[in-house]
Amino acid sequence: MRIGVPKETAPGERRVALVPESCKKLKQAGYEIAVETGAGLAAGYPDEAYREAGAAVETDPAQLLGAADVVLEVGPPAVGAGRDEVGWMRAGAVYLGSLMPLRNLAAVRALAARQVTAFATDAIPRTTRAQAMDTLSSMANISGYKGVLLAAVELNKYFPMFMTAAGMVPSAKVFVIGAGVAGLQAIATAKRLGANVTATDVRPEVKEQIESVGGKYVGIELTESAAAGGGYAKELSEGDRARQREILVAQVAQSDVVVTTALIGGVFAPRLLSAETVKRMEPGSVIVDLAADGGGNCELSRPGESTSVGGVTILAPLNLPASLPLHASLLFSRNLTAFLQAFTKDGAFQVDLNDDIQQGALITHAGEVRHARTREALAKEGA
Repeated sequence: MRIGVPKETAPGERRVALVPESCKKLKQAGYEIAVETGAGLAAGYPDEAYREAGAAVETDPAQLLGAADVVLEVGPPAVGAGRDEVGWMRAGAVYLGSLMPLRNLAAVRALAARQVTAFATDAIPRTTRAQAMDTLSSMANISGYKGVLLAAVELNKYFPMFMTAAGMVPSAKVFVIGAGVAGLQAIATAKRLGANVTATDVRPEVKEQIESVGGKYVGIELTESAAAGGGYAKELSEGDRARQREILVAQVAQSDVVVTTALIGGVFAPRLLSAETVKRMEPGSVIVDLAADGGGNCELSRPGESTSVGGVTILAPLNLPASLPLHASLLFSRNLTAFLQAFTKDGAFQVDLNDDIQQGALITHAGEVRHARTREALAKEGA
């Protein structure tokens, strides 16, 4: 079978779906690999590195995708005039990448119409067996790390406590909202930088995880469980949201840095910080909204922009993993390679609709949208 890797064309995207290290492994598994020229250049992987790894480097993306049995991409395939990647794919091909189907309904509709079997790595179940395939976790880890570094640059004071000849400088107070992969990495990074770190999550079972990376846990007394399974949280009842707001207002007001990471189902961001809550922060404080890709946790966030309100800097970066493209591509590529290797037999990828990992990640197949939540979203869009 032939794997095709096109160049990512979304604005600001510097990652590549497959790096030379993975090309070697997939060649050994029996695959042929073709990469679009310049696909890895922005990530630090030149064309020559792919050739040395046994991959062909091609200049025509339409020809590359038309000949591919398996298409690997970081983001959703381009649809429409100019660069119609879905239209270039052949019927029956397999797409594998971070499709984010609920955010990219047009791409899903096109993939189904083209009879492409599409797997979204962001929908892979969070199980022990699937851990090595989970791009969502790999990229969230990077976001948590980079988000804290951005905060440290913007903050008007040191993160660590310092003893100097002029006296002591106290450590900064960092408050992390959400203790998923991004949140836990944010806690660990802020702690390594010397900050005093407090964190909260609507799932009390993560208390030990927060404490294990150096954070102090602040709990929220809920009337019903907020766990949605697979490491995700679900929407809270109105009563529980009120309790959450009380905790957040108190913690945010005394923090120098607030890092928000909350997503419902790993996709959409609940609004947690109101304009009134932000006003309680001291001038010079910083908010880093790591949920900006899902709409943002802060009412005042402008996704993709940096703003200042009442002296408080609000950062809402988009696609942070692309800002560390070399390692982000390496990890993403390893995730995709693990997925392919798990379902490869005699040099060919095997679609197995009875497998729990493939069932969870499958979005389109045989002309149909198989992912229930995506079907519902498409039905609502068409209503």
